[in-house]
Amino acid sequence: MEKNRLDVLLVEKGHFETREKARGAIMAGLVFVDQQKIDKPGTKVDPNSNFLVKGPSIPYVSRGGLKLEKAINEFNINLNNKVCMDVGASTGGFTDCMLINGASKVYAIDVGYGQLDYKLRQDNRVVVMERTNIRYVTTENIQDYVDFVSIDVSFISLKLVLPVVKTLIKEDGNIVALIKPQFEAGKDRVGKKGVVKDKNVHIDVVKEIISYSEEIGFQVLDLTFSPVKGPEGNIEYLLYLSNLLDNSSKNTIDIESIINKSHENL
Repeated sequence: MEKNRLDVLLVEKGHFETREKARGAIMAGLVFVDQQKIDKPGTKVDPNSNFLVKGPSIPYVSRGGLKLEKAINEFNINLNNKVCMDVGASTGGFTDCMLINGASKVYAIDVGYGQLDYKLRQDNRVVVMERTNIRYVTTENIQDYVDFVSIDVSFISLKLVLPVVKTLIKEDGNIVALIKPQFEAGKDRVGKKGVVKDKNVHIDVVKEIISYSEEIGFQVLDLTFSPVKGPEGNIEYLLYLSNLLDNSSKNTIDIESIINKSHENL
């Protein structure tokens, strides 16, 4: 029998409702084919193989929700009845996580089109803003100053996004920004297939983004690493910021320790 993509087969066999959910589980290392773990969704496998999905299924429309879930739990973020913004919404994993955690409204912003999960498109709490570049969004484009913003963008530096978000968020609003070293480090420091493995590069990038965040008026509250790697295997970091400055509180984050833990655990 002709081999087919693993993500396609998992949907056909009823393990997942959508290919996006299947891809999320595969990339999270939860899928085994004939007792062998496979973490690439496009891997061609025999349909007659033995398929096993370990662990709980991802409760969100994509594995991106797991990233925000960790931030919410580690940083004790309360989204109940909050107006939120998901910058780089894509399929909507972050948006879904926000809604599950009580958000009253989510502006789902992405430069792409047609990616947001159907379930979220039908949810009246979600304002779908497709084909929208966050760099050009102003308060005229939204009805509210928002309480909370998540940022998960690719092929662009956070330095181009954070100043815009600052104009859209409430005075006491908070942000969780995903730091992706592959899009922050110079090209000469990025390896094959866009993967950055060097811990020193991670440290430099995180320090630079933290310093920049403080320069433009954000309070740096906390930092952790994402529980799942990016599509090409990059380790990413979750930075927690407040728009409300507290001059009596100084950033004491042990960046090197957090980055060392990320390399030990992922």
